[in-house]
Amino acid sequence: MTVENINIEEAISRVKTIIAQEPELSPALKASLEVLLLLVTILANRLGLNSNNSSKPPASDPNRKKILKVPGTRKPGGQPGHVGTTLKPFPEPDLVKLISVDQSTLPLGKYRSFGYESRQVADLDISTFITEWRAEVLVNQAGKRFVAPFPKGVTRPVQYGIGVKVNSVYMSQYQLTPYNRVEEHFLDQMGIPISAGTINNFNKDAFGRLEFFESWVREQLALAPLIHSDETGINVGGIRRWLHNVSNNTLTCFYPHVKRGCDAIDEMAVLPGYQGIICHDHWKPYFKYGSLHALCNAHHLRELERCVEQDQQKWAEQMILFLKEVNNAVHEAGGCLEVSAAAQYRQRYRKMLHEAEKECPPPDEPEKKKKGKTARSKARNLLERLRDFEKETLRFMEDVNVPFSNNQAENDLRMTKVQQKISGCFRSMEGAKVFCRIRSYLSTCRKQGVTASEALSLLFNGKWPAFMDVKEQGAE
Repeated sequence: MTVENINIEEAISRVKTIIAQEPELSPALKASLEVLLLLVTILANRLGLNSNNSSKPPASDPNRKKILKVPGTRKPGGQPGHVGTTLKPFPEPDLVKLISVDQSTLPLGKYRSFGYESRQVADLDISTFITEWRAEVLVNQAGKRFVAPFPKGVTRPVQYGIGVKVNSVYMSQYQLTPYNRVEEHFLDQMGIPISAGTINNFNKDAFGRLEFFESWVREQLALAPLIHSDETGINVGGIRRWLHNVSNNTLTCFYPHVKRGCDAIDEMAVLPGYQGIICHDHWKPYFKYGSLHALCNAHHLRELERCVEQDQQKWAEQMILFLKEVNNAVHEAGGCLEVSAAAQYRQRYRKMLHEAEKECPPPDEPEKKKKGKTARSKARNLLERLRDFEKETLRFMEDVNVPFSNNQAENDLRMTKVQQKISGCFRSMEGAKVFCRIRSYLSTCRKQGVTASEALSLLFNGKWPAFMDVKEQGAE
């Protein structure tokens, strides 16, 4: 790695040689210098990390270079075959206004009506709709009152309706709007006073109604042939906690926990007993679950890029090109390679890693070996992982259900990171659980073609979306 025209590796190597050749240095001083050199190496490596060669997000790159796109030959606008979104006439307008011809402006003559030309203006009319229920009261001769029963759910003199609840949960949990701005929206747009406590109560109401959904989605994921798993750190009351995700292209399940490992995975109750393929980023606890595994090659590409930039590893550059070539071949083949083609790629893969052993050999084992594995460089660790987990790395070649990367899980987690940027943290673990359950439901509905507004309307009306295919609604 080079920093301001200084090759860090060469400089550190020279210093180590000088220290080794200096006989008058005490063992304590030598040990101290070795620790300092190690710290310099670690810090120098971190200087070169960015979103292309590590898991850092693009927003963390202060001076990232923007790749300019080469101008194409296509004209601007929609291309041939593109399905447009032009506003179409509405069959039943809410208001019809007739415009008569001012015949005084026309030439003299006789005219007859010949129909009309129409133009529509689609606009938004935000208004408050108040329904007042008046229950008849009868009194008998003895003065005893008899009051007609109010409809189910109408329990207070004045209360909020389902539309207010849907809109509130939609804005706070789906659009991630802070509570105070949700308050302003209701007051400014509809003249309805609403407090942060009421918004929180609406969210808790949705959370309680979704208890059945959470059980249902866990059961469905446990039966899926392939699932994606990932986790990310979240801030709960100023303390680092973990948000776990298990999902696929049709289902999503989020779950917050104080821990990152098996305790959280077991409590989430999806992976224990799962017998399908788990796609993940090689986090070791995941290997305790599932029958087969598929590793995220997007992570491999970033780590290989780091090996090229910081360690000048030629084999890593070749491996990047190889993985991209195989991925393109899989796409061209319709998602799965023929057995013979896959065998050829596998042979090339093994040969590349065998050659890489010469460029990136294992460290020399000390005479007095300490407990555990001898420390290895990041490049060597990656090489051994690609070698030892060949099947998991290349599983996407031969199984049409296995993707090249774990992007599905990362995409599902992205909006939770946006929530943390907006709000800074969850105030409590209870609030994190409310958010995760509601987001699981809304994310699943969106994947199934049900809009967030429609999903929440069904929920507060005591119904489930059709894709759940449940006989009893049970949302209340």
